[in-house]
Amino acid sequence: MERREEEQQKRDDSRFNQTLKNVQGFLKGRSIPGKVLLTRRPDLTPEPISPTYHRSLSENDAGRNERSDNPVEVEDNNSSKKHDNTYAGKLRSNSSSGEQLAKQVQNLKIGGRSSDYARVMKFNKVLSETTVILEKLRELAWSGVPHYMRPDVWRLLLGYAPPNSDRREAVLRRKRLEYLESVGQFYDLPDSERSDDEINMLRQIAVDCPRTVPDVSFFQQAQVQKSLERILYTWAIRHPASGYVQGINDLVTPFLVIFLSEYLEGDVENWSMSDLSAAKVSDVEADCYWCLTKLLDGMQDHYTFAQPGIQRLVFKLKELVRRIDEPVARHMEEQGLEFLQFAFRWYNCLLIREIPFSLINRLWDTYLAEGDALPDFLVYIYASFLLTWSDELKKLDFQEMVMFLQHLPTQTWTDQELEMVLSRAYMWHSMFNNSPNHLAS
Repeated sequence: MERREEEQQKRDDSRFNQTLKNVQGFLKGRSIPGKVLLTRRPDLTPEPISPTYHRSLSENDAGRNERSDNPVEVEDNNSSKKHDNTYAGKLRSNSSSGEQLAKQVQNLKIGGRSSDYARVMKFNKVLSETTVILEKLRELAWSGVPHYMRPDVWRLLLGYAPPNSDRREAVLRRKRLEYLESVGQFYDLPDSERSDDEINMLRQIAVDCPRTVPDVSFFQQAQVQKSLERILYTWAIRHPASGYVQGINDLVTPFLVIFLSEYLEGDVENWSMSDLSAAKVSDVEADCYWCLTKLLDGMQDHYTFAQPGIQRLVFKLKELVRRIDEPVARHMEEQGLEFLQFAFRWYNCLLIREIPFSLINRLWDTYLAEGDALPDFLVYIYASFLLTWSDELKKLDFQEMVMFLQHLPTQTWTDQELEMVLSRAYMWHSMFNNSPNHLAS
C-alpha cells in the first residue's frame, strides 16, 4: 500500500512539474490578458496550455466579469492541505466545477459596458448590507475597486470602519476625534517640550516629506507636506517600538489621495488642499492615520530594529526566484548581486517608488484584499515584478543590473502591465504556497 502511494505521489509530482514547464513556456514571450485555469487531476495527464484561454474565471478590475483579467491560476488539488489564508488561495477553491466554468465562460461574452454595470452592482449589493460580509468584499476588491468606492471599501478592508453600518458613523467620528486629540497632545508642542530623540525624529520627517512622490506636484504643496508631517509624527510617537522609519512616508500617500477624492474632483495634479475646510482636512488625516496603523499592524517587524520582517521576505523572494527562473537566479549570484540590494526598497515602500503613481491605487486594492496574508503574498508579486525583465537581466553585469533595478523602465506602464504582474503572482502562489517542498532544492 505504501509503495503504491509513493508511486502515485511520484506520478503526481511529475505531472505537476510538467504543468510548471508548460506554464513557464506559455508565459515566455506572451501577453496574457487574463488568468489561465490549470486543474491538476490524478486521472488525467497534463496537456499544454492553450493560448485560447484568454479570459479568467472571476472578477477583474477593468470590470469585465468577475476577475476576468486577473491572475493566471493553477490549482494543485493534491498538494499540502495546509490552510491557505491568502485571498488568492481562498478563491481557488471556488473555481473547480466544470459547470461553473461553462457559465463563467458564457458570461465573458457579455459586452464590457454590461459587465462593468454588473460588477458595480455586485459591489453595491455587498456594501448595502446592514453588515458587510468582508469575505465577499475581499473577493471583489482583489481584482480592483471602482474608484469612487475606494474610500469606503478600503476603510472596511483594513478594519478601520466596522462592517455593521449602524455603528460605522459613530466609530469613525470617535476615531477622528481621537486622532485630533493625539495631534494636540503630541504634535502641537514647542520643541522645548520634546525629547532630543523626538526633535530629531520630527526633523527627519520634515526632510522626507518634500521627497515623497516627487513626480506628482500635488505632494509638493506645503499644506500637503504639513498633513503628512502630522500623520507621520503622531503615528511614530504612538508606536515607539519602531518609531519613524524612512519609507513609511510613502505608505501614507495612497490613503491621502483616496480619502481626499471624497472632497476633491478631477486630476490629482490639479488638487489644492486649501480648497478644504480645516475640519475636512482633519478627517482626511485621521482616516490616513488609522488606515496606516491598521496596515502596519500586520507587518510590524518590517519597521522595528534591523527590520527582520523585510529580511525574512527578501530571503523567501530569492528562493522563489531560484525555483521559477533558475538561470536568472544563477546569473545574479555569479555577478555577486544580493537581493537585499534592490528588494529591500520594494518591501520597505511596497513598490510605490517603482511604478507610476497612477497605478498604485489599483495595486493597493489587491494588497488590502489580501489582509493579514499580505506579507507572504508580496513575495509572489515581487518575484513576478522582477522576472518581468528576466531576459534583460541575464545580459547585464553587476553594475548594469544595479543601475537597471534602481531605475526600472516602468514609466510607460499601464493597467495591462500591472495586471500581468498580478496574474503571474497569483499563478505562482497557487503552485507553491501550499507546496513548500516544490521550493526545496
